[in-house]
Amino acid sequence: MLDNIKDYKVILASASPRRHELLKGLDVEFSVKRLPDVEETFPAELQAGDVPLYLSKKKADAYRPIMSDDELVITADTIVWLDDKVLGKPADVDEARRMLHNMSGKRHAVFTGVTITTKGEQRSFVAQSNVTFAVLTDEEVEYYIEKYKPMDKAGAYGAQEWIGYIGMENIEGSYFNVMGLPVQRLYSELKKIKPL
Repeated sequence: MLDNIKDYKVILASASPRRHELLKGLDVEFSVKRLPDVEETFPAELQAGDVPLYLSKKKADAYRPIMSDDELVITADTIVWLDDKVLGKPADVDEARRMLHNMSGKRHAVFTGVTITTKGEQRSFVAQSNVTFAVLTDEEVEYYIEKYKPMDKAGAYGAQEWIGYIGMENIEGSYFNVMGLPVQRLYSELKKIKPL
């Protein structure tokens, strides 16, 4: 499948093990390369899905000057949007605790921005999933933070972990998007890339 990109060296520009696992599920051969110095800041006026879209493009733009003609780079960024605010990765345990308590018993949106870049073209999109959380007890929040250490996850939770099993009452949209990579949409966009 995806014969149109078979001559490209596909690079996933992400340290996320969940993104690695999800991209592998598309049966795409790829390597992982991450530029560590891309600052994940964005203009304060950006709202909801515009934030991860902006960041995925910013990450892609950092690769453009060093890309070879046969490389295809995939960059992504995921945020949780709750009460008109961005929840990124928590800075510490206290912030993780606050995020989880704020999401308890409420609905939030998960947005992932993805950018696919070659020397000749760039395609970007954003996917949205709406997640409703059950009411979480203090004990459940503490257990999850202590056992799973969710400091590397937007909104301080992983859908594929214990908190997802016990906390996610309902999802509208892609479950894989909540994990960090909307693979069905990514596959559709990869099919549109011009072959080398």
